Amino acid sequence: MADPVLDIRGISKHFGGFTALSNVDLQVGEGERLGLIGPNGSGKTTMINCISGALTNDEGEILFQGRNINGMPAHKRTRLGIARSFQIPKPFASMTVLQNVAIPLEYAGRREGRRSIDDQAREIVESMRLGNLVDTSAGALNQIELRKLELARAMAASPRLLISDEAMAGLSGNEVDEILDILFLVNQRGVAVIMIEHIMRAVMRFSERIVVLDAGSKIAEGLPETIVNNPDVERAYLGE
Repeated sequence: MADPVLDIRGISKHFGGFTALSNVDLQVGEGERLGLIGPNGSGKTTMINCISGALTNDEGEILFQGRNINGMPAHKRTRLGIARSFQIPKPFASMTVLQNVAIPLEYAGRREGRRSIDDQAREIVESMRLGNLVDTSAGALNQIELRKLELARAMAASPRLLISDEAMAGLSGNEVDEILDILFLVNQRGVAVIMIEHIMRAVMRFSERIVVLDAGSKIAEGLPETIVNNPDVERAYLGE
């Protein structure tokens, strides 16, 4: 693996007497495509919340590009280059697609020379295949368009690491392929991607490496073809 853009060392997170994460290590290389999977309640959401700064890990360290970011607020992590999309998109419904992307560009993105915010936003919108909807109100978008807008808003932060949180949930087969194509494009531009997803064909196609969580612990890590035949993973999903 290339030098890690993200290096998680032994993090744990507790909620009262409940342990959501227990001594988990995880590394993501520069430009890597990593699948993060596990049954419901396995700790995936807690993990990405700790990475993005929505939660603070109780133990362990999180290093981003070699810098310890423990305790750093979410907005500062975004400025460093960590972006995430959310499973349930919540755009500014009364604003246009272009305006929805311009806002994170203004406050979280890195300005590119003298190019205007609108020019940068338009380029991002077109790369997410929403160019024909640039002046459409976000409140008028369908589900696949909302997912694309959610990814566009994340990309406005010029990330080095994108966390894609179930961007394909509830989409049809063709729509899943559309989102996959966009994530491949994002990765080809040098952005490392962590994919959290329950659609296994998408995870298997996209991921160079897969990490599996169960009950807050890492139970497996490896190539997709290895993970799919791992007995511990089968037990986590199917039971004894």
